Amino acid sequence: MRCNQACAHCHHNAGPGRSELMSAESCNKTLSFFESNDISTIELTGGAPELNPNFKDMVRSVRAMGKHAAVRSNLTVLFEDGLEGLPQFLAENRVELVCSLPCYLETNVDSQRGEGAYKKSIAALRMLNGLGYGEEGSGLPLYLVYNPGGAFLPGDQAALEADYRSNLEAMHGVTFSQLYTITNMPIGKFAKQLQADGTLDEYMSLLKESVSLRLLDNVMCRQLISVGWDGRVFDCDFNQALNLPAAGGEKRLWERSLDEIVNAPITLGEHCYGCIAGRGSSCCGILN
Repeated sequence: MRCNQACAHCHHNAGPGRSELMSAESCNKTLSFFESNDISTIELTGGAPELNPNFKDMVRSVRAMGKHAAVRSNLTVLFEDGLEGLPQFLAENRVELVCSLPCYLETNVDSQRGEGAYKKSIAALRMLNGLGYGEEGSGLPLYLVYNPGGAFLPGDQAALEADYRSNLEAMHGVTFSQLYTITNMPIGKFAKQLQADGTLDEYMSLLKESVSLRLLDNVMCRQLISVGWDGRVFDCDFNQALNLPAAGGEKRLWERSLDEIVNAPITLGEHCYGCIAGRGSSCCGILN
């Protein structure tokens, strides 16, 4: 998946050298499926979804359907050439933003995401705050996403949010709506790093030993689907990264019915322990 960054922990191995982008035809077919089915929220993610030339058209179409639009952003992409005015566009279309910021300290962010990523991220957050994002009552939610910097589970989400809030406010005058904590899945670049360190088995044991079966009712693969750049359907974004399609295999989204997707068994793997370890993990933070 194409991205302007090449983060050390990325489960998709996304980066500037990747060429995969959803075509205009696939975008239109995907949008037609959304429009004809009772789906309330459409989230655009990547890689960096903003780099797709059809990005703005997709956002406009989702909003025209009366559906909720959300975008997962790495923040630094807002400074890419050709994307000037994108923050204003997102605010005008009332798009929810879920933005990756793995720490509130510069050293930790740059070690994961590359030199200069922190300063750009903070500049982007200030710009978004200036448009009303993260301001209570504005209708422009701004969520930040934390993931651990190593082979350990996230700490308490509420406590981490308090740390983020006090530090970002004090250091940069930045505000946000809520913090999501997400467990690092043992796949992609993170898995390769664990293998290189000789700690992959240890991390898998940590996940398995920390499992809480009460979380199974709320795992995200029971609430959403993930649609790949080529229209294939996956039970979650991590399965997409592992090329583990949902039941039905290679059939594209527009070749399926919603009932077929909802009633199909979920494709599982060893990485699934990550979603039910500790306090649980989902695209929206801990599981309740």
